[in-house]
Amino acid sequence: MSVSSGFKAADDMVKKWITGIIDFFYPPFSKLMPIQTFRYAVCGGTNTLLDIFLYFISYHYILHERYVNLGLVTISPYILSFLMSFSISFPTGYLLNKNIVFPQSTLLGRVQLFRYFLLVVICLGLNYIFIKLFVEQFHLYATVAKILTTIIVVSFSYLTQKNFTFKAERVKANEPVE
Repeated sequence: MSVSSGFKAADDMVKKWITGIIDFFYPPFSKLMPIQTFRYAVCGGTNTLLDIFLYFISYHYILHERYVNLGLVTISPYILSFLMSFSISFPTGYLLNKNIVFPQSTLLGRVQLFRYFLLVVICLGLNYIFIKLFVEQFHLYATVAKILTTIIVVSFSYLTQKNFTFKAERVKANEPVE
């Protein structure tokens, strides 16, 4: 067994394990939503909770709610905390969406990654705008601002991922699949 086939086997095992756990809890929700929507809600919800937890830890315990002076620029603790939590939630979110939520996507992996990256850039901008707005204009606590921002951005993200990033092309009946 080669190293790459060993990684592939482990990867398949992890995908099946995660999907099995999520699908175990699906039956009570089966009349409310399709399995894909349920998987998205669970994966997205888990990743969002991870992101908020990491944001909270970064803001309060790593940065101690203090501005960070980098010489040329000073970064607010709420924005730097967002960037810190995002550096973990981005790859986690991509892998969960690619492998668990939208495995039937017919797009090439590099196309999915590029589209996911574009979506993330847009979502980063939305996060930045809304966090700044909620903290600086509406004077909300940073963690509350993050939660409200997350609700807005996740709604936009789901629709975009389903219809653009991980789109599954319909195959015509007589057309061979490549």
